[in-house]
Amino acid sequence: MCPLFCCIYYFWRYKTISDLFINEQIRDKEVRVIGAEGEQLGVMSIQDAKKLAEEAGVDLVKIAPNAKPPVCRIVDYGKFKYEQLRKEKEAKKKQKTVEIKEIRLSPNIDTNDLNTKVNSAKKFLQKGNRVKVTLRFRGREMAHMGASVHILTDFAEALTDVAVIEKQPKVEGRSMTMFLTEKR
Repeated sequence: MCPLFCCIYYFWRYKTISDLFINEQIRDKEVRVIGAEGEQLGVMSIQDAKKLAEEAGVDLVKIAPNAKPPVCRIVDYGKFKYEQLRKEKEAKKKQKTVEIKEIRLSPNIDTNDLNTKVNSAKKFLQKGNRVKVTLRFRGREMAHMGASVHILTDFAEALTDVAVIEKQPKVEGRSMTMFLTEKR
């Protein structure tokens, strides 16, 4: 293999795999050391810390580079990285994503149509999503924007038992929008 490719490959692996410094990559003079069992070993020179890690047969990993002095841990790097990835996956599983569902209305909507839209908004809110209610104006309807605000207020009033207005109705171009969230 050519030396340039090897250099690029090494740099790529270094960036993707190791965001933490280990063993010889640590360039600080003094570090705070945490032992393999989690006990504090105190502040010591980097040579002493490397010696302790070598005697234990594991790696010296810099876990808090911004601390004064930086914190290093004596731990098996492979196991440490595996545990970190597992914790991140667990956190992702527990994370709840909130979607924004949009409901579009027009100024000349009938009451039954409005009730149907209210029911669908209720379903969205009960699933934990936010609802964006958009009142679209076309052509001559633009002249009566102020008179059509009552449609959005009626919509919000119909959902008072399950929803609260997050953002009040606001005119944006040819539409008026309002955001609703689930009542806590």
